[in-house]
Amino acid sequence: MLIKYKEWDGNAPAGLILSDHDFNQFRHWIFEISGISMGPSKKALVAGRLARRVQHHGLRSFHAYFEHLHRDTAEHQIAIDLLTTNETHFFREPRHFELLRDVVLPGHTGAHPLRIWSAASSTGQEAYSIAMLLAHTLGQTPWEVFGSDLSTRVLEQACSALYDIAMAREIPEDFLRKFCLKGVGAQAGRFLIAPEVTAHVYFSQINLNQELPNVGDFDVIFLRNVLIYFNEETKRGVIDRLQKKLRPGGWFFVGHSESLNGVNPALESYGYSVYRKRVPGAPPAPPPKRRHT
Repeated sequence: MLIKYKEWDGNAPAGLILSDHDFNQFRHWIFEISGISMGPSKKALVAGRLARRVQHHGLRSFHAYFEHLHRDTAEHQIAIDLLTTNETHFFREPRHFELLRDVVLPGHTGAHPLRIWSAASSTGQEAYSIAMLLAHTLGQTPWEVFGSDLSTRVLEQACSALYDIAMAREIPEDFLRKFCLKGVGAQAGRFLIAPEVTAHVYFSQINLNQELPNVGDFDVIFLRNVLIYFNEETKRGVIDRLQKKLRPGGWFFVGHSESLNGVNPALESYGYSVYRKRVPGAPPAPPPKRRHT
């Protein structure tokens, strides 16, 4: 059973005011946990997303709710989930999937199972997009996709592999026919990622702002559209921890509006917001070949 919290990004109800002092407390709290920096423009969002939780507990103020967070472990996770949810889509930023298909996968030797980490997987669309491409391209070559996120709420949906039918338009037609099952009856209006894909995908809660658990080594890491929420110090720490999980010669994908230039010496730019981990003694990676249109 999926549980979906009702979120509201508007203003808090009349009489429930988020003061600058209380907003700064929430900003500091979420930064300490996740490394996410919330600017002043996020004040209305914080008020809107937490207002219903204030009312749910019969509290009179955001300050009382902030104090309640430190006494209630379950509420602690609910607030994290509400404040860290990020937008995601199937096959977002298509050029990255083209590069994965045309450059990364042909270079895999098959000496070990190909492992890809979607390090901020949210509700799972990125992880399943990668998995569908691998299932289509690699044949019998062993592979797996690991997805992680700080929010347990979004991971619950990711594990279900069940999505609103409107999202199907984001998936290439051949992948949609091959790897997606259209819901009927009680599941009408939704679709399910097929078992031959989900059998190779697993998810776990991980806080990238803390020491990483033993998840093994990866050939590719996706960390897209997340770094923009971090300050420079947090960004460097996150990238340093992640690149240690990347095999030499492995690939690191960030969002098109993000850059790792000068962030970590182990990673060199390949172009298109893609980086490779240096192989000791190897020459610099060649630039990507641009397609003629």
